[in-house]
Amino acid sequence: MKKTLKAILPVGFKANGVVCGLKKSGKLDLALLYSEIPALASAKFTTNSIIAAPLIVSKKHLESAKEIQAVLVNSGNANCFTGKAGIKDAEATASYVAQALKIAKNSVLVNSTGIIGKKLDIAKIKQGIPELVSGLSGPGIHKAKKAIMTTDTLAKEVSVSLKIGVKSVHICGIAKGAGMIAPDMATLLCFIMTDAKITKQALDQALDAAVNKSFNCISVDGCMSTNDTVLVLANATAGNSVISGGKDLRDFSEALECVCLDLAKMVIRDAEGATKFIQIDVCRAKNYQEARKIALNIANSALFKTAVFGENPNLGRVAAAVGACGLKIKANGLKIRLGSLKQKRVKLAVSLSRGKASATVYTADLSPEYIKINAQYN
Repeated sequence: MKKTLKAILPVGFKANGVVCGLKKSGKLDLALLYSEIPALASAKFTTNSIIAAPLIVSKKHLESAKEIQAVLVNSGNANCFTGKAGIKDAEATASYVAQALKIAKNSVLVNSTGIIGKKLDIAKIKQGIPELVSGLSGPGIHKAKKAIMTTDTLAKEVSVSLKIGVKSVHICGIAKGAGMIAPDMATLLCFIMTDAKITKQALDQALDAAVNKSFNCISVDGCMSTNDTVLVLANATAGNSVISGGKDLRDFSEALECVCLDLAKMVIRDAEGATKFIQIDVCRAKNYQEARKIALNIANSALFKTAVFGENPNLGRVAAAVGACGLKIKANGLKIRLGSLKQKRVKLAVSLSRGKASATVYTADLSPEYIKINAQYN
């Protein structure tokens, strides 16, 4: 497997990003991802019970269409908590793209990110779509990756290639996310494109596994968004023998997990106001679920995160977070090892003396800058 920290679109995919005026900053705010060939799709969405309008529409399209060809993403407005009007607006934007590309409406997925509770200005989106469509290209992914950003300070991108039989298969992923990041799918917006020929069942299985070990193992602030989506499109242009199981699926799953984990770590490195990247390793748990639960409880502890920011090695805050998990953890079996807080990358190791399972979670420290960013976000 070969990896590069750049977005390189697989064959048959094009993208673009434009300014349509949703962002007051005048930066890129509308992106389009397009597969020239209808593609299989697999997606994971937020488990928040307040679901944004574009997710409602996208879920409906995924249920009614066997394949997907386009994904429209706007930043600057989440189109959430906007009632029936918001759903109507999301459906309208899908229609505009479908008409411009001459494809079926239900083969278009829509995503939004930004302010919650404000009506989406679809007139601006409609006006930007002709330029968005006419400028579709392979290099257009570099505009698209910026157009999906909100409080992000850097674009998140990675590409990998691997061999399936004698054929080269490529996977490219872009993501956005810096705040309002919490586990239990999803935790951000992430769009992955691959030219692999794969069954729908195998694609779903691979995405489930990849998300569980990546996006569901990060937390910035413990706050779950309403718009979170991770989407994979597979258009089969690589010409490989169909991936359905066995070694081919294991190899593809490993590559997909690599893409997801790299993007997830980039989210933590770009966390709002963060000065430290924190890796939490919990070992000797009864099972993986127990280890992950404890690791996430530590990751979401404001006391622990502020202590790391202040470079204060207060292990009591870690012990308290472990004990607050609702599990009967014995103090005499708990071992905590905290690495140097002077470094930008901090490692915390927690041993429970309860079994052989382990889990790793990634988080960031909590700084005054995080408060400043979110106090002014409107």
